[in-house]
Amino acid sequence: MDWFIKAFIRASLLWFAAGIVLGVCVAIEPRWIIYRPAHAHMNVVGFLTMLVFGVGYQLLPRLFGHPLHSRRLAIAHLFLANAGLAGMVIGFLVQPHVGAGARWVTATGGTLFASGALAWVWNLWHTFNAADARQREREKSGRGGLPTVD
Repeated sequence: MDWFIKAFIRASLLWFAAGIVLGVCVAIEPRWIIYRPAHAHMNVVGFLTMLVFGVGYQLLPRLFGHPLHSRRLAIAHLFLANAGLAGMVIGFLVQPHVGAGARWVTATGGTLFASGALAWVWNLWHTFNAADARQREREKSGRGGLPTVD
C-alpha cells in the first residue's frame, strides 16, 4: 500500500479522534454547542471522507485493473484536503468569537479541500478512462478480455 493511502487512512482516524473529543466536550459543557459545525466537519469530512479517499485510492484502480493515473496528484490531494479541512475547522471554531471575519478562513479552507476532492475525482476518472482504453485495445487486437455491456 502506498504511503499516501496510509496517510489518508491515518488522517481519517486522527480527525475522528478529534471529533470525538470535541463531541465529548460539547456534551460536558452545553454552551460549546456553538462548535457543532467544527465537530460535524471533523467527523463527516475528516473521518468519513478521508477514509473514502484512502480506500478509494487503494481499491478502485485495482478494481479497474489499471495503475493510478497520477501519484503526484494524489499526494497533493492529501495535503490540500487536510490543510483545507484544518482551515475550515479553525474557521468554525473562531467564528463565534470573531464574527464574520472567520468566514474567510473557513472559505479558504473549504476551497483547498474542494480542490483536493476535485483532484481525486479527476485522478480516478483518468485512471478509469485509461483502463477502458486498454480494454478496448485488447478487444480490438483480439487478445481477449470480457465484452463490455453498453
